[in-house]
Amino acid sequence: MMPTQLAEAVHGAAAAVLAERGLDQSVLPDQATVSRTKRPEHGDYASNIAMQVSKGVGVPPRELAGDIASHLANYPGVRGVEVAGPGFLNIWVAAAAAGGVVREIVRQGDAYGRTETLANDRVNLEFVSANPTGPIHVGGVRWAAVGDALARLMRAAGADVVTEYYFNDAGAQIDRFARSLMAAAKGEAVPEDGYVGDYIGEIAAAVVERRPDVLSLPEPEAQEVFRVEGCALMFDEVKASLTEFGLTFDVFFNEQTLHERGEVQAAYDLLTERGYVYPKDGAFWLRTTAFGDDKDRVIRKSNGNWGYIAADCAYYLDKRRRGFEKVILVLGADHHGYVGRLRAMVACFGEDPDRHLELIIGQLVNLTRDGKPVRLSKRAGTLVTLRDIIDAIGVDAARYALARYSVDSAIDLDLDLWTRRSNDNPVFYVQYAHARMASVLRTAAERGVSRGDDFDPSLLVHEREGDLVRALAAFPSVVGMAAELREPHRVARYLEELAGTYHKFYDTCRVLPHDDEEPTDLNRARLWLVEATGTVLANGLWLLGVSAPDRM
Repeated sequence: MMPTQLAEAVHGAAAAVLAERGLDQSVLPDQATVSRTKRPEHGDYASNIAMQVSKGVGVPPRELAGDIASHLANYPGVRGVEVAGPGFLNIWVAAAAAGGVVREIVRQGDAYGRTETLANDRVNLEFVSANPTGPIHVGGVRWAAVGDALARLMRAAGADVVTEYYFNDAGAQIDRFARSLMAAAKGEAVPEDGYVGDYIGEIAAAVVERRPDVLSLPEPEAQEVFRVEGCALMFDEVKASLTEFGLTFDVFFNEQTLHERGEVQAAYDLLTERGYVYPKDGAFWLRTTAFGDDKDRVIRKSNGNWGYIAADCAYYLDKRRRGFEKVILVLGADHHGYVGRLRAMVACFGEDPDRHLELIIGQLVNLTRDGKPVRLSKRAGTLVTLRDIIDAIGVDAARYALARYSVDSAIDLDLDLWTRRSNDNPVFYVQYAHARMASVLRTAAERGVSRGDDFDPSLLVHEREGDLVRALAAFPSVVGMAAELREPHRVARYLEELAGTYHKFYDTCRVLPHDDEEPTDLNRARLWLVEATGTVLANGLWLLGVSAPDRM
């Protein structure tokens, strides 16, 4: 019995009680909730449905809970129900019904855990989107891990998700990048506001190799060559490092496209038509204060160039015109000031920012070793880059570590911890559990012990077996909740708990018979349980973009 099935049974029992009493059934929630209990003496699951509806129907919650318990006790697969506290239902599930989850997991394979929680959502998910003025740094690495995990989670919950990388190849920072390259190519000092790091010299040399004539061109033409060629080379490196991280985007979108297609002008015209653009001090301003921003924003400068928000306006409209109902942006800690202006921008277009825009603001990552800050990269100046992280701890550890914590908390990433082959390294702990399960299944095959085509789930009555079965049954709800709340760290913490539950089971319950014994039905049932647990661990690791090795 899956928790969702039990929740339906609880809802049905409550509806039946209200109907019998002639009470208003509209007070019932759309879905009943059941949660795993922390202590076995309190049952396998608990529900507070009686407490939710008692006030609405004028019946004391314990009295209502007693009637619901009487109905629920007759439901197939329910072993017992008791009323606890002010009106909680503590529910015990029969071993055969609980163990049926194991059969379902093995048969569904990598589809297990998928839900329809977000089935009606069509989402554009933009993350990383680092400017093409240098390699992806450690902050961007975190958003690469978190963003990809979010995309996987939301798809697993039924959403239609397109991942997008916005390549900001226009504006003042690109001009500074081009001037920095040109200075490096000429052997001159980098401009005071320019970019530093060995990579600048490397890219400058590559531009000269591509265009040997560039240094003989007039300065404005030379700078344009360095801009175009430098951005292209930097973008190639960004894509290559993302691929090395195991990440591919559905769409790479260039800001320059918005200008070339006239979309910036079109967005400006629409906002003007709607009455939110006004002249002041020779420039034109977007009246974002009308919708809660702390100040209005320059949309067109006095020299005729576009303000920064102009491309944001055009890009948002472009996404909406491509059919996305919700635009999600994953932004770094230095972008808190963008929240008010972007929400106001959406409102200026006459749209609802609560419905169409979602901003996820993350916190910083600090690399440490022995409790002290670490600087890994000379090539990128003071930055720590994506390739630095990969070289230091590997892709799996980096992805897991960066997705393991809530995005609104800063991370101190201990490089020694995440390379350690021991149980205090969370990713090793989870991957080792999967490898241990694969080893059990290999040994069974080598000894000719087959799990068979089916098994008797009623045999899984040991306390440790029950703990493991309940943990496995919770996986779809963890996936759905993590997707809905945009919190991939919930999956990581679940996997660590599941690995621990498995180790306790394996240390207590013998899975394979001794060499001189014939396999029993209990051995076969436990093999099903091992295989199901391995499937869930692999599915959860996949959601985080992490491998599930069979050997370690």
